[in-house]
Amino acid sequence: MQQSGAAGGRGCALFPLLGVLFFQGVQVVLSLEIKADAHVRGYVGEKIKLKCTFKSTSSVTDKLTIDWTYRPPSSSRTESIFHYQSFQYPTTAGTFRDRISWVGDVYKGDASISISSPTLKDNGTFSCAVKNPPDVHHNIPVTELTVTERGFGTMLSSVALLSVLVFLPSAVVVVLLLVRMVRKSAGLQKTSKSGYKKSSIEVSDDTDQEEGDDCMARLCVRCAECLDSDYEETY
Repeated sequence: MQQSGAAGGRGCALFPLLGVLFFQGVQVVLSLEIKADAHVRGYVGEKIKLKCTFKSTSSVTDKLTIDWTYRPPSSSRTESIFHYQSFQYPTTAGTFRDRISWVGDVYKGDASISISSPTLKDNGTFSCAVKNPPDVHHNIPVTELTVTERGFGTMLSSVALLSVLVFLPSAVVVVLLLVRMVRKSAGLQKTSKSGYKKSSIEVSDDTDQEEGDDCMARLCVRCAECLDSDYEETY
């Protein structure tokens, strides 16, 4: 808790972590609100997004600032990893050097960043602070990042899902063809047992189909001969 200077014997207490201003015992909600994911899980080598959004009653100007800090597990030491004021200033030193990218949009209330090529050493607490004068008093949300190796079970499930998406349609087609063949075979057997004779129309259809198949076969042979002759002429 911080105490502000007294004015006329009256003081006010500011609680920035709660995002609330108390003046003369009256609770006043601050005009700048920041939200961030409390817990984020990622995998080694896969880009991770740390989401942070804010709402301000004041219009965004070039005085708006965004600061991301990092604190390792079981440590009170914090380090600045990103700063924004009109331009992006990712850290140029430390373990996050050249791995922090800006993915936000201040005009949409987005102050998010991303971490490239995360490792197990990136586990820890990240804080997002935004100031948009005159809105400077706000809560400071924290995000606990947990980076793990992608396990065999996760990889297996991904492979299984891909296999299902690839082979399921093929399996359906095969089953449908088998059903059709079985039905056709059963129909032929039933016809032969009952002494059924085809009508002239059915006989004509079968004849046309056979002639079409024979014509197609002869056409394929002719095309093959043409290709062979062209091949011989080139030599």
